[in-house]
Amino acid sequence: MELIKKARGGDQRSIARIISYAENETPEAAEVLQKLYAFTGMAHIVGITGPPGSGKSTLTDKLVKEYRKQGKTVAVLAVDPTSPYSGGAILGDRVRMSDLTLDPGVYIRSMGTRGRLGGLSKGTASAVKILDACGFNYIFIETVGVGQSEVDIVKNADTTIVVTVPGLGDDIQAIKAGILEIGDIFIVNKADRDGTDRLLMELKMMLDLNPDKAAWIPPILQTVATQNKGITELADTIIQHGDFLRQSGQLIRQRRERLETEIFDLIINRITQQIIRKQNEDGTFEQELQRVMDKEIDPYTLVDKMLKKIFK
Repeated sequence: MELIKKARGGDQRSIARIISYAENETPEAAEVLQKLYAFTGMAHIVGITGPPGSGKSTLTDKLVKEYRKQGKTVAVLAVDPTSPYSGGAILGDRVRMSDLTLDPGVYIRSMGTRGRLGGLSKGTASAVKILDACGFNYIFIETVGVGQSEVDIVKNADTTIVVTVPGLGDDIQAIKAGILEIGDIFIVNKADRDGTDRLLMELKMMLDLNPDKAAWIPPILQTVATQNKGITELADTIIQHGDFLRQSGQLIRQRRERLETEIFDLIINRITQQIIRKQNEDGTFEQELQRVMDKEIDPYTLVDKMLKKIFK
């Protein structure tokens, strides 16, 4: 397929077109993803999450530039809130990272959540595979910034970075327990502000209570992204975590778990589509729904009936 050939050759228009196929779940999406799958598994996938206003976009921008200095190619998937009118991303990170868009070694894509919880877009996992297959060394996923529900990032990233910032009131409440548990690297950004020492201490205390990261002790780094302070150390720490994952065998375990989850998600999606198609074919769903409304049958009986049409 010519489109795949162009995308793997670095043509950004072709990459954008394939990601749009996946995001919109068009008929072409499955075929393209099937052909690209054999080329995946080489990129280091980095998730960046944290509360709104913590400076995730600026931090991502500086990290991309640091890796470009090292000759690495980088893709950024910036997940933003969705417009209720167009369905697109409200805050386009192409604007925030405009000076990177002319670099042929950088690809930036804003993706709307489209009402999906968990901090990511529905098409994020597919977009990651596409960018991986297109040869990018690093893929950054920046979540929407909605707080404690953003644990979906751990299902997509090899390394998860949690960004926080002093001065958000009760600082540690800005990062809920679920987020603390998924972090591989913790960042106190805007570390030139008052309250940095307190936040560092609280983070350390919380992490000391978490026994699940025995093999890799999540470091807590300080950055001032706007001044490029601490960025080189952060970039090096990401590389160190990648080395740890490979040497310990954890990378394979993580990706196997991710693959298992993805396969079951695909199965559920296919079954749902089949059920909807069957109901549209015979046109009985509205009648059955009314029977449930009238208390003639219950929802569980209707579900069993619908499933029997698929699994005869």
